[in-house]
Amino acid sequence: MAPAQEQLEGEQIVASNEDGANCIEKSRVTVIGSGNWGSVAAKLIASNTLKLDSFHDEVRMWVYEEVLPSGNKLTNVINETNENVKYLPGIKLGKNVVADPDLENAVKDATMLVFVTPHQFMDAICKRLVGKIKPDVEAISLIKGMEVKMEGPCMISSLISDQLGINCCVLMGANIANEIAVEKFSEATVGFRENKEVAERWVLLFSSPYFQVTAVQDVEGVELCGTLKNIVAIAAGLVDGLEMGNNTKAAIMRIGLREMRAFSKLMFSSVRDSTFFESCGVADLITTCMGGRNRKVAEAFAKNQGKRSFDELEAELLQGQKLQGVSTAKEVYAVLSNRGWLEMFPLFTTVHEICVGRLPPTAIVEYSEHKPKCCLA
Repeated sequence: MAPAQEQLEGEQIVASNEDGANCIEKSRVTVIGSGNWGSVAAKLIASNTLKLDSFHDEVRMWVYEEVLPSGNKLTNVINETNENVKYLPGIKLGKNVVADPDLENAVKDATMLVFVTPHQFMDAICKRLVGKIKPDVEAISLIKGMEVKMEGPCMISSLISDQLGINCCVLMGANIANEIAVEKFSEATVGFRENKEVAERWVLLFSSPYFQVTAVQDVEGVELCGTLKNIVAIAAGLVDGLEMGNNTKAAIMRIGLREMRAFSKLMFSSVRDSTFFESCGVADLITTCMGGRNRKVAEAFAKNQGKRSFDELEAELLQGQKLQGVSTAKEVYAVLSNRGWLEMFPLFTTVHEICVGRLPPTAIVEYSEHKPKCCLA
């Protein structure tokens, strides 16, 4: 019989049938993306759906199909071994994780979508999903990056909401995926716009004793922290490659945090200062500048004196994973250039110009000779 009434009861949606009996409407989760972080997210979620009555056990994970050197398809190997042997080898995902190479099939029954792909693919993915998802589906983005269009920058959460007509929260934090995969303690921040109950449901789905999640009402602030810190991580990697030491690296991180905050507040006046003290802010900046792929590749770039491109080093060092900092620096540079803000953000500007070969890696500290004309509050 059709549900006559719905209410949120604790963390479960309870439907009352016409005969007065209550039944739990279980949520179905699909993870869109299966790289390193996507696989870890699927593992986290799958361990919780088995415990929570308000979720179906099965977690679908959309996999961009690849043929492995063995000749086997990645999707088949994941489903047969319960392991993403390319992007998260040695880690069992959970028997309730089902890899699916068909995007439309993976999302058709989902009521909660978790987006975790390289940001440069999201426009095409959203276009493929138009008309293919449930109208009341909730989404969350774990993607660190932005789209730059003629009319200006577009955050990935906004891209998802605008193209698909659905609400989209974000999850960011000091989250090096391989450490979370082996259950080392970590934190994350969920950013939401208005519906705190939906945010708390995402917190419930992701939280574990080793992965603690909190929610803040600041989607743009949380998302921009996760996006911009990758530019600062490139700068930190350059400092490491040039063996400039910890004092220099600390200075670069401080200046980077200042530019992150200033850029975020110029773009969105609603961004809260307190967000920068959450896991998505200063904690994510620290861990990304100390470890992570952006720092690693930038260090190699500096050691090679800029003679090998970031694309070449990415292919060699990351084994199929994508570098976000270089593309984000390009996108932010476009925004700064279009708005006449380049001199206000010398670190962001210099990182991009080093990445494209206009400046040598040593310019990462030399830029300070050209102080911004406008003070960043």
